Amino acid sequence: MSVGKSAGPQWWSRPEPAPQSSPAVPRHAPDPYDTPAYGAPGPWAPAPPVQAPISIGHWQHAVAVAPEPPQTASGGRRARVGPGVVVVALVAGAVGGAAGAYLKAHDGTDTTAGPPRAQVSARAADRAPDSVAGIAARTLPGVVYIHVRTDSGEATGTGFVLDGQGHILTNSHVVESAGDGGTISVTFSDGRVAANAGIVGRDSGYDLAVIKVSGITGLRPLALGDSDSVRVGDPVVAIGAPYDLEGTVTSGIISATHRPITAGGETDGTDVSYVDALQTDAPINPGNSGGPLVDAGGLVIGINSAIRSSGSGLGDTGQGGSIGLGFSIPVNQAKLVAQELISTGRATHPVIGVGINMAYAGDGAQVSEQVTAGGPGDRAGIRAGDVITAIDGEAVHSGEELIVRIRSHRPGDALTLTVVRGGERRTVPLTLGSATGS
Repeated sequence: MSVGKSAGPQWWSRPEPAPQSSPAVPRHAPDPYDTPAYGAPGPWAPAPPVQAPISIGHWQHAVAVAPEPPQTASGGRRARVGPGVVVVALVAGAVGGAAGAYLKAHDGTDTTAGPPRAQVSARAADRAPDSVAGIAARTLPGVVYIHVRTDSGEATGTGFVLDGQGHILTNSHVVESAGDGGTISVTFSDGRVAANAGIVGRDSGYDLAVIKVSGITGLRPLALGDSDSVRVGDPVVAIGAPYDLEGTVTSGIISATHRPITAGGETDGTDVSYVDALQTDAPINPGNSGGPLVDAGGLVIGINSAIRSSGSGLGDTGQGGSIGLGFSIPVNQAKLVAQELISTGRATHPVIGVGINMAYAGDGAQVSEQVTAGGPGDRAGIRAGDVITAIDGEAVHSGEELIVRIRSHRPGDALTLTVVRGGERRTVPLTLGSATGS
């Protein structure tokens, strides 16, 4: 694996091909955010008002340079990272092959066995419900630990139970290696193991996946909160299996909201994830990927997905751990994607129907020659060479940031773009189109 410059902090991008595993997802009841445009209603119900949502991210084995971005739904290819966009490392724990020096708590030879698991003490009942101990006691039973095994190695991650039917939410990068013939096993907090879990659907653009287990009773779905209500300074708790240490609980605050980040990416520039993320200082490390970030009420507000690393390596992986910069996928976005994955196996992406010149060095996102005839951009009067500088009055500084901002919306949403053409600034109303993700 390449590592780029060695001096100073580094932004990590997507890991090189290595098997991964991801955590399970909490349960949900009929979802108030369901709309016909996003398929059949999801299986989750509104969370109790006493709880609130949270999120964060993970993945490792990264290359210390930003990969060339993948082809966007509108045809543009990402070539650079502009101001305000953070390129980070996904944080699923990868084990095996050259990555064998990665800290591992068990030998991985038995999918039903593992390291001693953290147990919720009976004395937890003595703790206040809104204390970290109280939140952990309520949340841990709905968190799962994912182990992916392939011919080339193994990977671990986290997830949480979504419903009583066995659906679990995690990161796409945690389970993607299982698509090439690997197996997925899921371990619950009480030690039960579900072997041969199946992938219901995954979307690399949003870095989300739903897997399903069978033969497990008494599932404890987690309640989902409202990530739009999250504010900077709100306390949060992250739960996962960093470095295969299952049942690890960390706490912190929301450091920022609407932080545009890009993560992942293969050497051919594909599989880049674009996230309008929640940022947290709650420690997140490889193996936390797909785990829940919850608020003071124990509601899931985010899915931990990525971190910025200092570059201090572990063994021969050339990767560092948490430095207090973690990123989570907002749960409101995750709910919509999960519902689509469960209903159809695929997720839809909002698009504006124009290509973006990712090599543009100026401020804003420049439209390339690719303007889809009859598409949203064409109907709105956008032309090749136009520079998009804002969405609904919020500044956009690069092509990457434009994609992140667009992805935070849904197909059919009406936006107002600020466009500069020939030095003249104008506002352009536009209704987002739809494309199927991968």
